[in-house]
Amino acid sequence: MLLGIPRIIPPELLKLMMEMGHGDELVLADGNFPAASCAQRLARCDGHGIGELLEAIVQLMPLDSYVEHPAFVMAVVPGDPVETPIWKRYRSTLTARTGLEEPLKQIERFAFYERAKKAYAIVATGETAQYGNLILKKGVIRHDEV
Repeated sequence: MLLGIPRIIPPELLKLMMEMGHGDELVLADGNFPAASCAQRLARCDGHGIGELLEAIVQLMPLDSYVEHPAFVMAVVPGDPVETPIWKRYRSTLTARTGLEEPLKQIERFAFYERAKKAYAIVATGETAQYGNLILKKGVIRHDEV
């Protein structure tokens, strides 16, 4: 074990986050997402929800401050009556970290899948919320933050 690293983050995910560079994207995939078939690199966190993983990840990984939206969610398919309260939790966590009022941008379902296929890595989670998928764009660590 190491000090300062949230216990929820497995070694494989920590390694992937360390390898990522500025602008690389990390997908936090809900339990319904085809993570294994879309991933170039896959980390498994099946026993955890995305909200708790997100809180741990943003402690270690900076989000891109050079873009309007450093995070993306899969837009609800038109006509689907499902609610997305999980987005409120994501927004709260990301706003606290970035200071942005609206850090999330919605992406149409199939565009989200295509973007996920190009992501550096996908994290398969046990998230049960529909439309719980989240993409994070990695930022830079400035010299005064080290």
